[in-house]
Amino acid sequence: MASKYQAPRGTFDVLPADGRARKRIEAAAAGVFTRAGYEPIATPAFEDTELFERGVGRSTDIVRKEMFTFEDKGGRSITLRPEGTAPICRAYLEHGMQKLAQPVKLCYAGPFFRHERPQAGRYRQFHQIGAEAIGTESPLADAEAIMLLADLLAELGVPGVELRLGSLGSSAARSSYLEDLKEHLRAHEDELSKDVRERIEINPLRAFDADDDGTRGVMASAPTIVERLEGEDADHFAEVRALLEAAGVSYEIDATLVRGLDYYTRTIFSFVCDRLGAQSEVGGGGRYDGLIEQLGGPPTPAVGWAAGIERILLALGESEDAQGRDVFLAVADPGQQRRALALASELRHAGLTAEVDLAGRGLKGQLKHADRIGARRALILEADGSAQLRDMESGDQRAVDTAGLVEAIGGEGR
Repeated sequence: MASKYQAPRGTFDVLPADGRARKRIEAAAAGVFTRAGYEPIATPAFEDTELFERGVGRSTDIVRKEMFTFEDKGGRSITLRPEGTAPICRAYLEHGMQKLAQPVKLCYAGPFFRHERPQAGRYRQFHQIGAEAIGTESPLADAEAIMLLADLLAELGVPGVELRLGSLGSSAARSSYLEDLKEHLRAHEDELSKDVRERIEINPLRAFDADDDGTRGVMASAPTIVERLEGEDADHFAEVRALLEAAGVSYEIDATLVRGLDYYTRTIFSFVCDRLGAQSEVGGGGRYDGLIEQLGGPPTPAVGWAAGIERILLALGESEDAQGRDVFLAVADPGQQRRALALASELRHAGLTAEVDLAGRGLKGQLKHADRIGARRALILEADGSAQLRDMESGDQRAVDTAGLVEAIGGEGR
């Protein structure tokens, strides 16, 4: 009988098959991060609202429309975190990480929250993995960050992935470009969507992300910042490209690429998957050299990215199959149950997967259950104390001495 209670709209329960697939992604990410020297960090699920208003930007859709914000019992405005970078920068400052050897390389995994329209691979509670390198302006850090995500997606076997690369230039260099972009938008204001018209003065770059035909037509002839990069900005972008090429990472320059957060500067990138249709990004990020200063810290260059676990799962198009067990311990007589549990414990301590019957089934029912859960072998404990090891695929079985059970099973391979 179904419960009258259901998960809130835009959220979901992670059931075992998806849970295994998620753990595989997180384990692969942990391996990629560890090999590159990135250390794990975890921040609270909620933060002071001002952190995101200042860090992410009041003009962004995230702050204007999508944050879950509420007043706590102390009258403070609290927001469930919609993204991971601003909280990590807050933690970097709060805990004096600027005193550590730079850059500080951090990685994370966890849930995030945005009030957006639920659709395939996009939920109001979603999960991300990410990495940040804080305290260096070197193009090497940009290239390494991109390579980490490229390596992870390749290791997971995500198909049809393409890297799109762009640059927003430095904050100072971007100012004159933004004035030209605003002038272009004003000249075509009647053709723009209402949302884009309202943000011409505060966030004109977001017009590149618009999905209505009128705005797209206007943006087809809009000036781009990539074609106007000069001096150090141009040199930085050229070096990032050269480093990626030297490492064998292919990419496409996307002069219209922008990000949904205000803190990005210089290098930005997006990994897209052709399986995902219009909402094609599986992960992306870029450099955010001014964010920590915006939060009250000293000027501190940094670069990072995040990837959505749900997006990766959708791109992979499947959940993990049920995992088999090395051994299922079946008892021909209830008097052998204590012995079965002790042997299961011994096998588990040796690194093998082992289960016992917890439902009081008869021997025939136990063997049927062993087959159902994908057990490779069944150890049948007879009433007289002897034991038989059955191959569940072939049905062959042989007598074994339980005193050497770990060696007997380990010798057969897993």
